[in-house]
Amino acid sequence: MRLKVLQIPGEHPYVRQVCPGRWRFASSPLEVPSLALTPEWIGRHHHEFDLVHLHFGYEHLSADEMQVWIAQLGILQVPLVLTVHDLRNPHQLSSEAHDRHLDLLVPAAAAVITLTTGAAAEIRHRWGRKAQVLEHPAVFGTPTQPMLASGRERMIGIHFKDLRRNVVEPDLVVEAALIGAQTASARLRVDLHPGVRNRLELRLTRGLAEQGLIDLAVHERFSDPEFAAYLQGLHAYVLPNRFGTHSGWLEACRDLGTRVVAPSCGYYADQWDEVVGYQHDETFGLDPVSLSAAVQQALTADPVPPADPQMRARQLTDVRRRHEEIYRGAVRRLIEPRQAQPMAVISG
Repeated sequence: MRLKVLQIPGEHPYVRQVCPGRWRFASSPLEVPSLALTPEWIGRHHHEFDLVHLHFGYEHLSADEMQVWIAQLGILQVPLVLTVHDLRNPHQLSSEAHDRHLDLLVPAAAAVITLTTGAAAEIRHRWGRKAQVLEHPAVFGTPTQPMLASGRERMIGIHFKDLRRNVVEPDLVVEAALIGAQTASARLRVDLHPGVRNRLELRLTRGLAEQGLIDLAVHERFSDPEFAAYLQGLHAYVLPNRFGTHSGWLEACRDLGTRVVAPSCGYYADQWDEVVGYQHDETFGLDPVSLSAAVQQALTADPVPPADPQMRARQLTDVRRRHEEIYRGAVRRLIEPRQAQPMAVISG
């Protein structure tokens, strides 16, 4: 039997990879936020698919709205598969709202998936649930351009994008990274989207650019080819996050052979063994000395090769196979009414 899986969100590169079209419910809503996150939509369409796979994109719901949506799935006997991409939402200043969502979703799910062993261990500790660990597949295929020439000036990059909520004190991150880059006789490039160029938090960064000490690039969001070319132009990349869990950008760096300098928060180091860590989290904040040292280490280490495309292909095949196994298992373990009982206690 070929299952029809309602994916939420309905359109995302990761979702397209792990759930090929032959499994995907063709009418999964593409709007963001998804219309499928309402009990009314589920009530009208539940007979058209076999189960729901929720990834992310539910920040707009209150805990009460989430509880009603989950209860509707239970009433209609629609299994829920949950992938926990984020144990700490990078778009929210406080962890409280996301914690309340997970307190409802994780116990109610017929199956739980996450991306790293560290995240799986936290899920078991917090909710007593075993999460299947399915690694993030490749973002890019085999590099189409030559790798950096050995004689070229070494370059490390930080992309602040639109200054997500988890990018805290970006000037301090730039200052510490610059010290590490200068120690390694390398250049620091900082990228921003136009809407945040004049933000107060970036005053020092603008000043360093005016002095010619860093390269500041302000532009709209990269296309996929531009993103690949950007990463291939770097010897290393700094993730500037103070909180978060996993990173698709880290996987893109892995594909193209760009070493990653990642913070101590979350489980970035579990994604790839070529990650160089530094101290940066919500408890202790940024340790600039550790960041400077990590940048220097990343720039002076031997170049890291791009991911083996055959290995990545095998990995994707395995991830898809295991998703299918999880989906088939979920339809055999329909959400039972008794699972809805603890939710009222958790949400209250």
